[in-house]
Amino acid sequence: MSPVALVSVIELSLSVDGFFHALEQAVQTATGPLGLFIIALYSFLIAIVLPLPSEVVLGAPLELGLPHSVELGLIIFVSGLGKAAGSVFAFHLGHQAKQAGPIVRALERSGIDIVAWSERRIVALAKRFGFVGLALALSVPGFPDTLSIYAFTVLEEDYVKFAAATFAGSVGRLLFTLGVLGAFSSVF
Repeated sequence: MSPVALVSVIELSLSVDGFFHALEQAVQTATGPLGLFIIALYSFLIAIVLPLPSEVVLGAPLELGLPHSVELGLIIFVSGLGKAAGSVFAFHLGHQAKQAGPIVRALERSGIDIVAWSERRIVALAKRFGFVGLALALSVPGFPDTLSIYAFTVLEEDYVKFAAATFAGSVGRLLFTLGVLGAFSSVF
């Protein structure tokens, strides 16, 4: 690779990392109705290409003047809708799109076979449990959403069921995370 090409790759990487960081910061400081839009956009992008944790939305201050539990409910609902919309877009991209996620490419380049292993496990889950399997796969905190979503696009055909399963998995993941955080905070 030429020095000029290497510099271009480094600059692109830094700008992409900067964008990811800025978007994550926007979610962590999201307030008001615009904050709900930012959460929806972040969740939409996570379903398609972002290698970022969806649990970040739970830290958004929102500050709508509503009880904290209502604001958390809104965050979870809006995040679920955003991820469902993003998953339908990803679903539409089809089989070729599963290679588009930066995290998938990075893992493939690293020589770690976790992508192939994960895809086999997710496809097996999809074949055995269908849309319930997708919801379960998306309920696992910390696991890349894009991997589950793109693996399921290979097997499924129904946009509405796909979006519903993605919504349910997203909401389940955030509720599970809240439950774990609540249990953890009660211990300490």
